[in-house]
Amino acid sequence: MKKREEELEAFDRLLTIMDELREQCPWDRKQTFQSLRHLTIEETYELGDAILDNDLQEIKKELGDLLLHIVFYAKIGSESNAFTIADVANTISEKLINRHPHIYGDVAVKDEEEVKRNWEKLKLKEGKDSVLEGVPMSLPSLVKANRIQDKVAGVGFDWEEPSQVFAKVKEELEELEEEVKSGSPDAMEAEFGDVLFSMVNYARFLDINPENALERTNKKFIKRFKYLESMAKNQNKALRDMTLAEMDVFWEQAKQL
Repeated sequence: MKKREEELEAFDRLLTIMDELREQCPWDRKQTFQSLRHLTIEETYELGDAILDNDLQEIKKELGDLLLHIVFYAKIGSESNAFTIADVANTISEKLINRHPHIYGDVAVKDEEEVKRNWEKLKLKEGKDSVLEGVPMSLPSLVKANRIQDKVAGVGFDWEEPSQVFAKVKEELEELEEEVKSGSPDAMEAEFGDVLFSMVNYARFLDINPENALERTNKKFIKRFKYLESMAKNQNKALRDMTLAEMDVFWEQAKQL
C-alpha cells in the first residue's frame, strides 16, 4: 500500500509541475498537439533504442520522457474541456476490462492465442469495420507489415505451419528473380515488396520481431564498419583507396570482437 501511495504522490507531483510549466514557461505555454507530435515520435524511438540495448537506466529515463508527453497532451486537452488525464486513464482502464472478459468476466481461454483472437473479435463488436483499422498509416512500413499480419492472424487468416510460409518466401524470391531479368523497375519494386512482406510473415512464425532483428543487424554493421574505418585510419589509409580484400581483413577482425 505504501508503494502505491508513493506512486500516486510521484504522479501528482508531475501533474503539478506540468500545470506550473504550462502557466509560467513561454516554451511550454505555446506547445500544441501538432508541435509535440514529432517530439513524441522521437522519444518513442529513443525508448526503443534503450530497450534494444537493454539499458535499464536509459529505459527509465525515456519512459519518463514519454510520460511527460502523455501528461502534456492531457493538459492541453483539458484547457479546451476536451478531456483530462483522468479521462485518459479511465478510458484505457475500461478498454482493458472490456477486452479481458477472461479476467473480468466469465469467458474461458486456454492460451494467449485465444486471447488475441478474442481481442480482435471484441474490437469488431465495438463498431470497427475492419480489424486493420487499428493499424496507424504513419507506421514505418516494416512495423506496419508486422502489425497487419498479426491482426489478420487474430481472426484466422493465417498459414498453419512455418514451412508453408518459408515456401512462400522462396516463391516470392523466384518471382523477384524473374522480374529482375525482365528489367521493369516497377515490377521489380512490387516483387521486392512481396519478398519483404513474406519475410516479415516468416519472422512472425519464428516468434522474431522483424524490426528488432533488422535493427540488431544495423547496430552490428555500424560497429564493424566503424572498426574498419578506425583500422584504416591507423594505417593512414582512406577506405576508397583500399581494395575489398584489404578491407575484408579488418572486417573479419571486427566480427571477432
